[in-house]
Amino acid sequence: MCADQRKDKKALPASGVFDLFSLSCVFAPLHLFHTFVRFLLGMKAFYNLGIILFTAVIRLAAPFNIRARQWVAGRKGWHRSLEDQIDRRGRYIWIHCASLGEFEQGRPVIEAIKKQVPGHGIVLTFFSPSGYEVRKNYPGADIIAYLPADTPRNAERFISLVNPVLVIFVKYEFWYNYINKLQKKNIPLLLISAIFRPSQHFFRWYGTLFRQMLKGFTHIFVQDSNSEVLLKGIGVNKITIAGDTRFDRVAEITKAAGEIRELEIFRGGEKLFLAGSSWQQDEEIIADYINVHPEKMKWVFAPHEIDKQNIARLERLFRVDTVRFSRVGEAPEARVLILDNMGMLSSAYRYACIAAVGGGFGRGIHNVLEPACWGIPVMFGPNYGNFREAVDLIKAGGAKSFKSLNEFTDIIEKWLNDDAFYLKSAQSAGRYVGENTGATAEIMRKINQQVINIPVS
Repeated sequence: MCADQRKDKKALPASGVFDLFSLSCVFAPLHLFHTFVRFLLGMKAFYNLGIILFTAVIRLAAPFNIRARQWVAGRKGWHRSLEDQIDRRGRYIWIHCASLGEFEQGRPVIEAIKKQVPGHGIVLTFFSPSGYEVRKNYPGADIIAYLPADTPRNAERFISLVNPVLVIFVKYEFWYNYINKLQKKNIPLLLISAIFRPSQHFFRWYGTLFRQMLKGFTHIFVQDSNSEVLLKGIGVNKITIAGDTRFDRVAEITKAAGEIRELEIFRGGEKLFLAGSSWQQDEEIIADYINVHPEKMKWVFAPHEIDKQNIARLERLFRVDTVRFSRVGEAPEARVLILDNMGMLSSAYRYACIAAVGGGFGRGIHNVLEPACWGIPVMFGPNYGNFREAVDLIKAGGAKSFKSLNEFTDIIEKWLNDDAFYLKSAQSAGRYVGENTGATAEIMRKINQQVINIPVS
């Protein structure tokens, strides 16, 4: 009951009870709704304050940090720069990536759009300097820029200038003000190659604002069925399980890979091990093995950082002859080769029989699909649990994880000494990539047929 209706001397008259009951039952839900709205508004205010504080911190750090400096400088005068590049009569599709890894996931879709949807320009934006600075001259986009900080004013100005017919965010990008403005303007917004875990904000009690962002997408293309289940559990139903577009990207890279004559000569008639995007902890374990067993294979390292100091540090790990790629002809007896350049790694994997991918002793591993697509077994450090493709590769038998020299030794010796085991691992790696291609085609079908019905040429 909403009021005490006991019939005693102090009870209200029947009409008073009815009126109080009616009023309380009307205003109670209104009060709850008002509280909910105030909560949302408070969340939005807190979010916007967070964006302002984050931007301020980046500006304060700019004089002391090159990434922060690039982040600030890249956004300076963004409105005028964008205005100069935009064709007001043009039709644009805006694609946003956080950084370089997300760009590689979005790239197959960008290139498919360029082929299948003629007459539309591509506006490509990045949040991070590590994406923009590497891909600022990418020929597949008509305009490449930093995404302005997610304030209501920036979102309104940016979207009004670009006036896109379609927007695509890649994997992890969730910016409330941009999503909100696009929704209000009825501009279709897709999220591609997304993957979700129960620990994310969307699925927590405090995740109201984050769930609201997800509901702002016109359609979400997820990598797996677990993500679909999580989204449907919070009322997000416009979902397609399309897979990960990175499989399509690495398949394209494999087809287009060039020959690297220097690596072929260095390998000679021996087997070759390649450590790609390696970091210090990976390198130290592998170097300890090489120093004891240099004759087992030829060894190639493609360190994640190629500045002179890091290359010199890496060279000091070895007690065998080492040569840099830039001087490869100067040391014919070298057992270890260090790639001291960028852009060669994806093609270099073709010369390896075993690959190790770095980052697994830090926040997470780098691209394990690039070596796997060549049909070679892959190994990496222990911090791979948040990377679906690494987990799947291990389950399929195409990859192994190591956290010590002993574990590394056991894996290497097994692959080198048991031909049947090696062949099974190598075939499993190649098959895993082959069976998971096709996400780009699925996304393009939805773009053309169900989402915005852009005519195909």
